[in-house]
Amino acid sequence: MNIEKAVLGLNELSGYIKDFLTRNSEDYSEIDVEFEQVLKRSEIENPWFTIDNQKFALKQWSELLIVDNINNWLTEYSPSKISKKVGLILAGNIPLVGLHDVISVILSNHIPLIKLSSKDRLMIPFLLKKWKEFSDEEIKFEFVEKLVNFDAVIATGSNNTARYLEYYFKNHLSIIRKNRTSVAVLKGDEKEDDLKLLANDIFQYFGLGCRNVTRVFIPEDFLIDRLFESFLDFKEIINHNKYANNYDYNRAVYLLNQDKFWDNNFVMLKEDEKLFSPLSVINFSRYSSLDEVKNFIEENEENIQCIVAKDELGIGSIPFGEAQNPSLNTYADNVDTMKFLEVI
Repeated sequence: MNIEKAVLGLNELSGYIKDFLTRNSEDYSEIDVEFEQVLKRSEIENPWFTIDNQKFALKQWSELLIVDNINNWLTEYSPSKISKKVGLILAGNIPLVGLHDVISVILSNHIPLIKLSSKDRLMIPFLLKKWKEFSDEEIKFEFVEKLVNFDAVIATGSNNTARYLEYYFKNHLSIIRKNRTSVAVLKGDEKEDDLKLLANDIFQYFGLGCRNVTRVFIPEDFLIDRLFESFLDFKEIINHNKYANNYDYNRAVYLLNQDKFWDNNFVMLKEDEKLFSPLSVINFSRYSSLDEVKNFIEENEENIQCIVAKDELGIGSIPFGEAQNPSLNTYADNVDTMKFLEVI
């Protein structure tokens, strides 16, 4: 495979996505209409994939897939001299979440055997078809219902599914990913704009991604109302039927159990030591010393995807508002996919 042509094809794909996102529907070309239909059908098949969320994901990818970004990423790696077949079992919790694996395999000079998530069946095939056109047919990929005749596998699933996958693929080179989530650490002197950016990290994609914050650490004297005030830009989220069902269910459970929680009619805050929280609920805990937070993060490292906080806290964090903007060299579960693909 000609890697250079594949990279230039991705750059063209990036430009195409950008143009589509900036055009008015009355100016759509025939291909644009097809693109729009993919978005609409995706939302019908999976109501969590709203048009806005799909367009957000497309915008992030369009900003990543430019020549300089891709080449800077690839300089750290060497493409394989012999193409292998790599099975990919993709997740479907947020739009295009499996695209990074697909791109990684192809740019490593391998052939992905792609088992799509039933929740995300349409967008990735559409984008790969366009990438292939823009690359003069250089790239190769296959869509499969079952993985057979493969050399390695990258699979993503729940913790329960991962145990099954680890057993099933025990005799193969593999990366098996499990459930992860993200946390935020507040120092107490954050400005209103910081907290509004944190709200993006919490609510983008309805909180369904592993990079969404589900647990917040706050100082002992921090006012809970400050969080609720920063969340108001997302108040319309309660009008989404599936989200509202989760909110109503979890609220009813807390009321029946007489649990203490704070509620603003579209999200609940609960003082809880658990890392993972139910959808529509954010767990929080108060700390007196940052060492408490660092100890928790160390003890739960394998379940934490990213940490949102101010840089000066010194806990390997990313800035507020950036949780859903990973770079090309940011890897799920912090396992370097490209290094794995170099040695299969």
